[in-house]
Amino acid sequence: MKKLLLTTLSLLTLATSVLAKTGWDDDYEKSLAKAKEAKKMVLLDFTGSDWCGYCIKLDDEVFSKSAFKKFAKQNLVLVELDFPHNTPLPKKTKAQNDALGKKFKVNGYPTIVLLDSDGKEVTRWVGYDAELLSKLEAKAGSAKTTAK
Repeated sequence: MKKLLLTTLSLLTLATSVLAKTGWDDDYEKSLAKAKEAKKMVLLDFTGSDWCGYCIKLDDEVFSKSAFKKFAKQNLVLVELDFPHNTPLPKKTKAQNDALGKKFKVNGYPTIVLLDSDGKEVTRWVGYDAELLSKLEAKAGSAKTTAK
């Protein structure tokens, strides 16, 4: 019984570390601190990873592309805030995501929120947008110019 419990806990820990997409974190506070230190912006992806068709399309057609990954690596700290229907989240992650969904008044998925390094909202996009990268590049560039 003890062995089964330990195995189950190990698998859950592994599963939660795999839940967030590669290059994305699921810890909002840690990501804000990282962004502040690195003087980068924060991109929040409010997603329904296992049920939202446009969220999945955004991942496949924007977030997984090398141009986005290159831009993000240089300019952004990426945070995935998932609201799955069939994939259980750890209680702490679910509580964080629910609170942030309320804080940022998320009413649809995907909702992408761009924050400055202090956590202040710069802009947001709701729904799928194939041109998201070019819009991010424009917003991030103008935000850096304004901050100087």
